[in-house]
Amino acid sequence: MSWLDRDHTIAPPGFNRWLIPPAALAVHLCIGQAYATSVYKTALVAHFDASLVQIGVIFSIAIVMLGLSAAVMGTWVDTNGPRKAMFVAALFWSGGFLVGSLGIFTNQLWLVYVGYGVIGGIGLGIGYISPVSTLIKWFPDRPGLATGMAIMGFGGGALIASPVSTALLGIYDPNSGAENWVASGDAVGKLFLTLAVVYLAYMMFGAFTIKVPAADWVPAGFDPSKVRTKALVTSNHVSAKNAIRTRQFWLLWTVLFCNVTAGIGILEQAAPMIQDFFRQNDGNSLVSATVAGGFVGLLSLANMGGRFAWSATSDKTGRKNIYMVYLGVGTVLYLLLALVGSSTTALYVVLAFIIISFYGGGFATVPAYLRDLFGTFQVGAIHGRLLTAWSAAGIAGPLIVNSFLDAQGAPGELTAAAYQPALLTMVGLLVVGFVANLFVRPVDADYHEPEKPRVGLTVGEARA
Repeated sequence: MSWLDRDHTIAPPGFNRWLIPPAALAVHLCIGQAYATSVYKTALVAHFDASLVQIGVIFSIAIVMLGLSAAVMGTWVDTNGPRKAMFVAALFWSGGFLVGSLGIFTNQLWLVYVGYGVIGGIGLGIGYISPVSTLIKWFPDRPGLATGMAIMGFGGGALIASPVSTALLGIYDPNSGAENWVASGDAVGKLFLTLAVVYLAYMMFGAFTIKVPAADWVPAGFDPSKVRTKALVTSNHVSAKNAIRTRQFWLLWTVLFCNVTAGIGILEQAAPMIQDFFRQNDGNSLVSATVAGGFVGLLSLANMGGRFAWSATSDKTGRKNIYMVYLGVGTVLYLLLALVGSSTTALYVVLAFIIISFYGGGFATVPAYLRDLFGTFQVGAIHGRLLTAWSAAGIAGPLIVNSFLDAQGAPGELTAAAYQPALLTMVGLLVVGFVANLFVRPVDADYHEPEKPRVGLTVGEARA
């Protein structure tokens, strides 16, 4: 399997760096399906006769495993290169769907936890971080743009997965034309099998087309000495081991946790939430299941667009300033959503769209923020460790929302008022994140590497 090693993925002289983003997108668009789980959430509640919390645990386990696998495997990904990482991620992600489908067909919820949650979650983590440091090295002149390109696919994955999943569920379920239709468990199981095959093929395309730059490569006309133009941008380097000992790392961990917890609570509940916000007195919603599925796709567009647009903007504004927007303006928008979001569907959609764009922007900007503070030496490994904040948020966000909702009533009977306590809780979290971001300062020189280390070591060099 040596053809998967970093040594065999080094780009030849004259290679066009703009061929790298499509390879990264091939992986991130596939694993971004995680944001489309709300499309079949109600179906799984009915199939397993379970609560929202019990089904929400599937998503939470996947996000926990994403963060843990990214933290544990971050240095391995940096050492072995993106091709091997993407290959392994594809096997785990597709394997998770296969085991999850078995759990659905046999009515064993624990198998779905193990399949989609644990196995698929490992694929999520490795796949998520695999192209990030590579793109930062290909685009040292625009790190925000680079991370936006790397990560926007994850936000946009549901833009494809949501309508496709809704259509496939309709095809696989013969009762799809019924009023207030909820897909059968059998249809969801068949959907999982289909996604396993399709995602494996696309992720393998990304794995076999990705390349890394040579150690001495720089873009034409790029002067590294001009990179440090803002107060928080360093030309020094900090190892992953030292990074987690700094205050800056844990301040950014808090920022990411608060921003993700607030956004993930909405995304995980997106389809039923818009229906509940506009539920009439007779129990029927003004928003159909098909429209709700389309809304999930729209939020995916916001998630994807925010990752690219806001992260690219941060190259001009600075990372700290852009996070002030994410967290400060986000606080105001969450208040409006909680208090007046149910007045019109147009207002609800606009508020949710902007909120989720900030959520996506926060994800895409954080690798560049890490690069500014800690340098490029082990930015992939540092990013992996920081993603444990996502793991924690993957538990906290859905747990906060689903716990409040379970206390308010049964799925299909909830209204906008049932969501208000959860949304106001998110407002408090965003305020905490805002304050944490205020305290971010340059890393103390005591944590810097004594001399600039070589970036992108081969396996043999790393072992030596």
